[in-house]
Amino acid sequence: MKRRAFLNSLVASSLGGLALTRASSHFAFPTNKRLSRIGLQLYTVRNPLEKDFEGTLARVASLGYTEVEFAGYFNHKPEEVKAALNRYNLRAPSVHISTAVLRGNLQEAIDAAHTIGHQYIVCAYLPAEERRTMDDYKRLIDRFNSAGEQFKKAGIQFAYHNHDFEFQRMDEKLPYDVILAETDPVAVKMEIDLYWITKAGQNPVDYFRRYPGRFPLAHIKDMDATPKRFFTEVGQGTIDFKKILSSSGTAGFKHYFVEQDETPGSPFSSIKISFDYLKQLQF
Repeated sequence: MKRRAFLNSLVASSLGGLALTRASSHFAFPTNKRLSRIGLQLYTVRNPLEKDFEGTLARVASLGYTEVEFAGYFNHKPEEVKAALNRYNLRAPSVHISTAVLRGNLQEAIDAAHTIGHQYIVCAYLPAEERRTMDDYKRLIDRFNSAGEQFKKAGIQFAYHNHDFEFQRMDEKLPYDVILAETDPVAVKMEIDLYWITKAGQNPVDYFRRYPGRFPLAHIKDMDATPKRFFTEVGQGTIDFKKILSSSGTAGFKHYFVEQDETPGSPFSSIKISFDYLKQLQF
């Protein structure tokens, strides 16, 4: 199922029922750090989650993940979601929403976030019909700024999650650059998807240097070496995560979510491979 269709199908159920001055030495001398916590974007296990919500969360936790990011609650009320998270010692610092939610009553999303404990609300995807022109992007930017201000007043950080289409030139500009330049840097942060930005031919570290501290959330997603450049388990593909994660301080990373949109077999097998790789990775 494509992300757009997935998100649209869940809108109602989801909500209804360090500093740049140290950058050069930071890049030159890796500190052999490890990730202290590893999260999972639950879109990766969306099918088992829909069939067995609690059982899937339990299995995710048993593999070592301590944080999750939601992309829909599968008809579970916020109180039920929070209770399930508590049972398996999981935190959910962020949640994905659609542009349809941004156009609606944001208070419902805010209330759910407060109940579950989300610190971030992330716009996950821009439908094609909403991004045909640069004027379309400008309208979206206005909406991002407005939503970001409302979320900020409620103590929640708004963020935007990229794909690859934001790096296709439009009016001699990259829409992603325009989004970064014209959104309020305090009210609107970025969740960078390392697969999509790499597939688009861009270097994420360049963006960290240009916009330090703007990227509190990261999707850790790998790309295989086939002509299709498809999704694969973290550490099994072509993306240099050691190099990217060594720039965590400049980027402003606070949370790291494994994601694999499609898996060759059981998603649990894939997310275990990704977790095991990241657990031992030094950067």
